[in-house]
Amino acid sequence: MKTPESATRFTPYQTLVVIILAITQFTIILDFMIMSPLGDILMKSMHLSPSEFGLAVSAYAFSAGISGFLTAGFSDRFDRKKLLLFFYVGFVIGTLLCGIAHTYLFLVAARIFTGLFGGVIGSISMAIVADLFVLQQRGRVMGFIQMAFGASQVLGIPIGLYIANGWGWEAPFLMVAVLGVIIAIVIVFYLKPVAAHLGVKNERSAFAHLWHTFAQRDYRIGFMATALLSVGGFMMMPFGSAFAVNNLHITEYQLPILFMVSGLSTLVVMPFIGRISDKVDKYKLFVMASLWMMAMCIWYTHLSVTPLWIAIAINVLMMAGVMGRMVPSSALTSAVPELKDRGAFMSINASLQQLAGGIAAAVAGKIVIQESSFSPLENYDTLGYVVVVISVLSLFLMYRVDRVVKRGPTTLQPVERQQ
Repeated sequence: MKTPESATRFTPYQTLVVIILAITQFTIILDFMIMSPLGDILMKSMHLSPSEFGLAVSAYAFSAGISGFLTAGFSDRFDRKKLLLFFYVGFVIGTLLCGIAHTYLFLVAARIFTGLFGGVIGSISMAIVADLFVLQQRGRVMGFIQMAFGASQVLGIPIGLYIANGWGWEAPFLMVAVLGVIIAIVIVFYLKPVAAHLGVKNERSAFAHLWHTFAQRDYRIGFMATALLSVGGFMMMPFGSAFAVNNLHITEYQLPILFMVSGLSTLVVMPFIGRISDKVDKYKLFVMASLWMMAMCIWYTHLSVTPLWIAIAINVLMMAGVMGRMVPSSALTSAVPELKDRGAFMSINASLQQLAGGIAAAVAGKIVIQESSFSPLENYDTLGYVVVVISVLSLFLMYRVDRVVKRGPTTLQPVERQQ
């Protein structure tokens, strides 16, 4: 008889799946995240205002959101491996286009194209996780997959910044595209088909399936919680590098160190949070992490000229809160949909996440003011207060998600556990 510990231990194939999904997410997150540290370079080289840069960031998010809605009705009708590969190849092509862009309009168009494909990949990955892992394993899975966020800061962003400083802002996108080609090959040869959901009879049309999923009250609670979390998360991020350089007086050569140390801290925190999330109440963990993040957010956004080591320390503390709430919230949300609706649910959820993030980035661009490319950002502290208010509302909505999951019925057994 299996003990509880052995029952939730990963099989060798599950471990491989986690690695594949993690490195896939690494490139997706890096492609999006690189816009933030490149923000100061882009705004100065293309003479962009904060509003124009905010639009360039939100263009990806808006197109990703629209793409998710368009594909949601079809997402449960195909092998998830094939879907992942199709959209990932499109993402690689879009990233390549970003790397050869030399005008603002070309860059915005390339970000839109990249978002059409890249925005769907996260939802497909979450559907694969829900298919292959029981709920008691998902905290660890989410912890490892979302380590991609930290890895992108430790490896990708600093390397990207060094490359950008030497060869121009286009070079990091080309680096991501080359890495994406390698990962696509790994997916082709090592990820097995994920098609057990095709055995669940579904006679609805694609549109009817989409509407049925969106019409479920419990599902809408999960959608709203995810969207609200995204608004808070996207508001500060696009202008992080510009704030560090122009307000904190961190140099462009110190900036990679700031991102690298912050990313290293998440690599330590994420597996720890994942394990805790599988052992304690996920909502309580989410509450504690949110309160910590709010306090750090207010502190950070009120900084002026700051030594590098203090800026690093506060960044590390703030990232611990941000990452600490991502793991339990993702695990809880993944438990909301039924098997037959998982693909559509994850697609809609990812779409709302991207759309909310796009709105947040665009609104942040209107709130933040910069008189010239080298002057300090104004009203960044206002963003901090807005993030806190949104985070408080998120606590209420995530509580409702927690109630939905706990009242059941829950399907804790995965549809397939391949050895």
